[in-house]
Amino acid sequence: MIIDCHSHAWDYWPYEPAVPDPENRGRAEMLLHEMDLVGVDKAVLVCARIDHNPGNNDYGAECVRRYPDRFVQFADVDCGWTDTYHTPGGAGRLAEAVEKYRLKGFTHYLRDDTDWFESREGLAFFEQAAELNQIASLALSPAWMPALRKLARRFPDTPFLCHHMASLKVGEPPPRPMLREVLESADVPNIHIKLSGFQYTSEVAWEYPYSDCMWIVRKLYEYYGADRLCWASNYPPVARASTYQHSLEAVRTHCSFIAKADMDLVLGGNMARLLAAAG
Repeated sequence: MIIDCHSHAWDYWPYEPAVPDPENRGRAEMLLHEMDLVGVDKAVLVCARIDHNPGNNDYGAECVRRYPDRFVQFADVDCGWTDTYHTPGGAGRLAEAVEKYRLKGFTHYLRDDTDWFESREGLAFFEQAAELNQIASLALSPAWMPALRKLARRFPDTPFLCHHMASLKVGEPPPRPMLREVLESADVPNIHIKLSGFQYTSEVAWEYPYSDCMWIVRKLYEYYGADRLCWASNYPPVARASTYQHSLEAVRTHCSFIAKADMDLVLGGNMARLLAAAG
């Protein structure tokens, strides 16, 4: 089974530049079409209540209702663009979302307030996540890594899944302190990394097959091992730089240093295991 662990679906196209068919271009059926073309069995819909899509959590739930064998929803809970971001009551809002949407995981996009994990509200939020057996899908920069290590050690049974290679950049100058922070986090066994967002990591967004990124993927594979890396497409934003199939082949074909048995884990086995244990 191949599982795309990070994709999006939209009622209305939220990105710039605009598209001629904004009410159709980002819908779940477009994603299903791309998945079917390349044999992807299931996708995690990472919800985001961004421009034109204040109801994206509800739309994600509707997609799961219509296609229960193909989609899993990670709801947007207090992400950085919301009015409730890191305001009191986050734990309660998380519990409400889990109950309403029957979640196995949630997504939380962070700003730069790296002390929040240690705050009373932050600890209560993740205590609730642990109690409800949730996967925490986090969009964060490497600057969050010291705080994330402490948090993950505090909640060892909660999987923490970092978006898009934890926002590493090929162009970071030596001695590459941000890379060192991400690699140090491999010492914490419940921190996982999404192999996605090559166009963000590369110095040239459209340069498929992203050969300049492969040394970073190799480092992540070396430090985290195969069982804590999960492939993702980042569809539809990936379409600005490459096709859906390219997002898959960047890992499946061009990460030739990943052993075949390990590749099966990266492309779906790991995410299937995390999903089976969650919720």
